[in-house]
Amino acid sequence: MAKFSIDLQAGNVKEDEAVSSRGQLIVGIDLGTTNSLVAHVADGRAIAVAGEDGKNVLVPSIVHFTEDGDILVGDEAREKLLTAPERTIYSVKRLLGKSYGDLKKFSERFGYRIIDEDEDRLVKIAVPGADGKDRYYSPIELSGHILRHLKQRIEAELGQEVSRAVITVPAYFNDAQRQATRDAGKLAGLDVLRIVNEPTASSLAYGIGLKETDEGRTIAVYDLGGGTFDVSILRIEQGIFEVLSTNGDTFLGGDDLDQAIVDHWTKEQQLELNSAEERGAIRLEAERAKKALSTEEVYRSEDGKFSLDRTTAENLFAPLVERTLASCARAMKDADLTPEDIDHVIMVGGSTRVPLIKQRVGDFFGKAVNDSLDPDQVVALGAAIQADVLAGNQKDVLLLDITPLSLGIETVGGLMDPIIARNSKVPTRVGRKYTTSMDGQKNLKVAVYQGERDMVADNRKLGEFILSDIPPMPAGIPQIEIQFYLDADGILRVKAMEHRSGQSQSVTIKSQYGITEEEMAEMLLDSLANAEGDMAARALVEARNEANNVLLSTKKFLEQNQSWLSEDQVQAIEREALKLAKAVAGTDKDAINQALQELNDFTTPLAHEALDRNVAAAMKGSSATELDE
Repeated sequence: MAKFSIDLQAGNVKEDEAVSSRGQLIVGIDLGTTNSLVAHVADGRAIAVAGEDGKNVLVPSIVHFTEDGDILVGDEAREKLLTAPERTIYSVKRLLGKSYGDLKKFSERFGYRIIDEDEDRLVKIAVPGADGKDRYYSPIELSGHILRHLKQRIEAELGQEVSRAVITVPAYFNDAQRQATRDAGKLAGLDVLRIVNEPTASSLAYGIGLKETDEGRTIAVYDLGGGTFDVSILRIEQGIFEVLSTNGDTFLGGDDLDQAIVDHWTKEQQLELNSAEERGAIRLEAERAKKALSTEEVYRSEDGKFSLDRTTAENLFAPLVERTLASCARAMKDADLTPEDIDHVIMVGGSTRVPLIKQRVGDFFGKAVNDSLDPDQVVALGAAIQADVLAGNQKDVLLLDITPLSLGIETVGGLMDPIIARNSKVPTRVGRKYTTSMDGQKNLKVAVYQGERDMVADNRKLGEFILSDIPPMPAGIPQIEIQFYLDADGILRVKAMEHRSGQSQSVTIKSQYGITEEEMAEMLLDSLANAEGDMAARALVEARNEANNVLLSTKKFLEQNQSWLSEDQVQAIEREALKLAKAVAGTDKDAINQALQELNDFTTPLAHEALDRNVAAAMKGSSATELDE
């Protein structure tokens, strides 16, 4: 079989040519919930890079902001979990691409504050500053700090600059979460060449599916990390990876095993954990117990206050393990397979070291599990192998055609919203829903852009069209779906449709790749060089957009509820709204977020009262009607 590579300019697969990045260093990164690590291939072998101690390859996925404004990442940040939990952010991966509504019921688990009263918007994390004012960070910014730390680690190890990477994500990550991961990499100064599914990386680490000549195999990848669980069923044939099914739980992992121990000790000793420091201390003690009981029969804390035996621990863990096996059963059903159809069972994630888990997974699939590689490192090692493939150093590997630059549309404030991410396989079809920003809006301009910058002014415009005759409705009510279809010939078709009315419009763009390789490279370099400034500009525009929406809603609220609002309440709302409007006119996104939060804090109780009044009025009207009947 012929060898293939990617021609990034033409977007075609060519035979027997080296890829453009041949011989260059490309690293593999596992951006994990609990720990992250970076790896590369040297002398044909994938190696995870350790820190200054030369031993520990794991970097805790934790970011701490000191009172002086310094940023600590990894082990240094981990030490602050007990002393300054409100400024120490962990489990960032759980927040990527999530809205406040997604996380509201879990917010008490975190020692830090998740802010966003609008349940449909992406979360923000509030960190108190030395001046008493909060600073607001997105999960993308926090992940960027972790990735930058990994970048610096491998640069120190190898003594050379690293600017290209492959980053892994769970197979179930949606488009928003994958794009957030790409944005975090760009913010860290990394050109993310490929986003790879973690089960695919794990298979590569075990050498499964690496060569085109490999016989077809069906693989089950059981991945239980610190904060997430997923099981993926893959069919691998001649170097092609197909995910047949995936299942799991984004809020089930080693953290929950720790919590089971915490709950046991709390109940056993009738403890009252009243502070974040107390909750953090017992959680770390539980983690030590879990790890010790993987090799020992009994654990006792240094101060003798806490003890646990393996049998009790396994009884505590059993319901959680059974939840993972239920996910395995659903994944097998979705793939229309039985355990006998599985050739290999690969164990990934540090939590799979628990003996009960290995035993129960082996029993479920009816075969011994493969855990010969370090479960903490296997994903990063596989990512490094994929990176080496992209660098042209692996032979007999099929690389599918990809699109070289992101394709997206302009949104409010001149932002670029990527719909088809750079290096997506083609052909591909991606859809995303939008709405109007003004009451009674009848027309919507869809402007299509190509590039990696956050503002459309810095990208290349490909075309535009108008979706007209939208039925006049309040802002936010119309449901407009934008679909991008990119075929194997590099022809982009864009369609917009308003679902309530059925109105639609489309355009075909044939000149998507009409730039030289030098121009494309310059666009990529510009996106890296301006990543931090672009991210700051995007954050400011997003804060302004959110604030303007709230100001509009506040104006409507005052108009609709003036009959019962007191003069003092009206004046207070107008005062907070004026403060927010002044902040919007400035360039400090944290000041906008602070003013926004203060307005929300004041108006939320009033909004609840307005809802109660409306419900009461509706019930009264309903009762009257029923009496008349």
